[in-house]
Amino acid sequence: MKAQDVVLLLFLGSSIWIVGTLHYASHGPAVLETTSLHYWRAFIISPIASAILCIGILLWRHIAPAHWASAMLLLAIPGMIGEAVVLSHLSTFMPKLHETSGGRYGAFLFATYALVLGVAEVVTLRAAR
Repeated sequence: MKAQDVVLLLFLGSSIWIVGTLHYASHGPAVLETTSLHYWRAFIISPIASAILCIGILLWRHIAPAHWASAMLLLAIPGMIGEAVVLSHLSTFMPKLHETSGGRYGAFLFATYALVLGVAEVVTLRAAR
């Protein structure tokens, strides 16, 4: 992986995290504090959409499958660090959300990062065979 790809993936990961955080800060109650059906539908769609976006970025940059795990980490790490700060100060960064919604928001994040990183790991392991 080229150095410019590393910088670009970190930048894109930071940008995706900022956009996603602003979206949930603004529209979080409509997703997290709603009916169970609406919540679970969003819970399934959000990680899948994020995985498609991240896979699209790796394909766009022509990242070799053997490097997907490390490339996906470069996309994910800025958000994982940022979300640790947001979740520890939820009322500051997401004042529209009830404090009790922090667990639901954290579950969205966990599922998203698990799917995205899991897919990348599977691709990388298959490429190593």
